[in-house]
Amino acid sequence: MVDLKEKQKEIYENKIKKGFSLDPEMNFNLLYGEVAEAYDAYHKHKPKEELAEELADVAIYLLGLAEIFDIDLEESINKKIIKNKNREYKLVNGTYIKIENANKEKKS
Repeated sequence: MVDLKEKQKEIYENKIKKGFSLDPEMNFNLLYGEVAEAYDAYHKHKPKEELAEELADVAIYLLGLAEIFDIDLEESINKKIIKNKNREYKLVNGTYIKIENANKEKKS
């Protein structure tokens, strides 16, 4: 299993070593660009290896941002997965929409 916290540190240290920007706004913009490149690879039916590389770039920028903000992304992901499992959704016009305050209503 991958230790995301270790990967965050490794990515952050590489940014410092290579002289890459640690500016959050710059990194958000670069992440956005990598997501666009991944979508482009998917949309243009490029080879799976190319899509995989673009998705890896997305993950690297995301993990780097987490380290810049001193966020344990693995812990945050695990908490969010539990939160999502406990959410309720309803189907509206072919799309599942989150029901706000569903758990609060049940407790009342």
